[in-house]
Amino acid sequence: MQIANQFSNAIQRNFIPEGTKLPGTRTIAILLGVNRNTVVAAFEEITTQGWIEMIPNKGCFVLSKKSYSPNKSNEIDYKTIQQYPVKTGYSFQSNNILDSPHEVTHCDNLFNDGSTDTRIIQIDQLSSFYSANLKRKSNRKKLYHTAYEDNYSFKKNMANYLNLSRGLHVTNKNILITRSTEMSIYIACRVLLSKGDKVLVANLSYYASNMTFQEAGAQVLTVPIDDEGIDVKAVEKMCKDHTIRMLYLTPHHHYPTTVTLSAQRRVQLLNLANKYDFIILEDDYDYDFHYDKSPVLPLASVDTEGMVVYVGSFGKSLAPSFENGFIVAPESVLVEMQKYLYLLDPRGDVVMEQVLNELIEEGEIFRYLKKASKIYKERRDTFALLLEQYFSDHITFKVPAGGLAIWTEWNTPINLMHLHKECSKNNLFLPKTLLYQDRKLTGIRLGYGHLNKEEMEVNLDILYRSIHTISAK
Repeated sequence: MQIANQFSNAIQRNFIPEGTKLPGTRTIAILLGVNRNTVVAAFEEITTQGWIEMIPNKGCFVLSKKSYSPNKSNEIDYKTIQQYPVKTGYSFQSNNILDSPHEVTHCDNLFNDGSTDTRIIQIDQLSSFYSANLKRKSNRKKLYHTAYEDNYSFKKNMANYLNLSRGLHVTNKNILITRSTEMSIYIACRVLLSKGDKVLVANLSYYASNMTFQEAGAQVLTVPIDDEGIDVKAVEKMCKDHTIRMLYLTPHHHYPTTVTLSAQRRVQLLNLANKYDFIILEDDYDYDFHYDKSPVLPLASVDTEGMVVYVGSFGKSLAPSFENGFIVAPESVLVEMQKYLYLLDPRGDVVMEQVLNELIEEGEIFRYLKKASKIYKERRDTFALLLEQYFSDHITFKVPAGGLAIWTEWNTPINLMHLHKECSKNNLFLPKTLLYQDRKLTGIRLGYGHLNKEEMEVNLDILYRSIHTISAK
C-alpha cells in the first residue's frame, strides 16, 4: 500500500507524466529492496484505482488523465512530492483571542491552578464500573443512538443529586449534560450573547471564560473584588452607565482569589439582575470541595425569576476522563442550548453517563467525595503551614474554606515573569496563567491538590530559592 500510494501520488502531481512507461516490476523490486510479488500487488492496486494500464508484452503505462497541476507553469517542485503543504493556498481569518496560554514543560516539578490528584483515585473500582456497563447487553443497543436519546435516567439522577447537594429545585428538563464546564460556558455564550453585548467580570477572573466572551463578540468590563466577593456597588454603577447583558461569577470560591461571595451580596446581585435585566452566569467549578463548614448555596438555588444560568462539573473527584459538565437553566433556553450541543457533540458518551448514573444511584459518588475531601483538607492545612514557614515575611494569604488552591499576594517587589523563568531553570514549572501582576498587585494562585507533603516541600523550596536569586540580581 505504501508503494501504491506513492505511485498514485506521483502520478496525480504529474511527477510521473501521463503516457510514461513504468520500469518493470523486477527492476522496481530491486530498486526498493522488496519482493517482486509486493510490487506486482502494488501495480494491481493502482491499476484498479485507474492510474495505470497494464498492456501484455508491452509494460505498464500511466493513463492519459488530467493531472493535478499546482501552478500555472506546470513546473513541479520535486522536493514537495513527499511532504504536506506548509501553508494554505487560501486566505482565512486568524483569531488571536483564542491563542492558547498553555505552555509545554519538561520540568519534573510543577504548580497548577488547583487540580485533583489522580494517584488517590480508586482506578480499579472505576474501571470495573465502566467495564461492567460496556459488557452489559442492555447497554449495547444504546451505543447505536445518541446519548441524548438515552440519558433520561442520568439527567433525572443528576437533578436529584444537585437538588440534594446544592439546594436546587430542578428536574431532568432543566439540565443539559456537556463534556466540560468550558463547553457549557461556550454553549451558553452562543445562545445568550450577541456581538457588542457587555459582560461584567471581576477584575481578576478566569482567562478561559474571558476568551470565550470575547470570541462571542462581547465587550468585557471589569468590576473590583474584595474579601466578600465581587463589589455589588460597582456592579450597580456599571448597570447605570451601561446596558449589561451578563454578569459572570465564580461565587463559591472566586477564581483566582478563592474568596466566597457573601450571602448578603448574593441577594443583592439577584435583585440587581431583576432590576436591570441582566443574566447571571454562575460557574461553580469546585463546589464539591468544601472542608470547614457547609457551603453557601448557589444563587441558582434561590433564583425565582429565571435570571441565573448555572454551570459546573460533576465527577471532579474521579479520574479526569470521568468528569462531565452541566448546565442548569429554565427549560425554554435549554431547548436552544441543546441545538448547539447536538452540533458540537452529537454522540456524547453513553457508557460514561451510565457509569456516572450508577455512581449516583448506589451512593458511591458521596463516598468518593467524602474520602477525597478528607485528603484535600489535610493537604490544604499542610500547604498553608508550609507557606507560612517559607514565606511568612513575603506573602499575605487566607486559608480558603474549600477548593484546591491558595491565593497568595506578595508584599515584596518581585517580577513574576522573571520568577517564572528562574523556576523553570530550577526544574519547577510555574505556569504564566497562575501569575497576576499590575501596578498595585502581585499575586499567584498556587494549587496544592495534586501534591503530597514531600512534593509541596520540594516545590516551595525551589520557589524560595528562585525568589532569592532574582531578588539578588
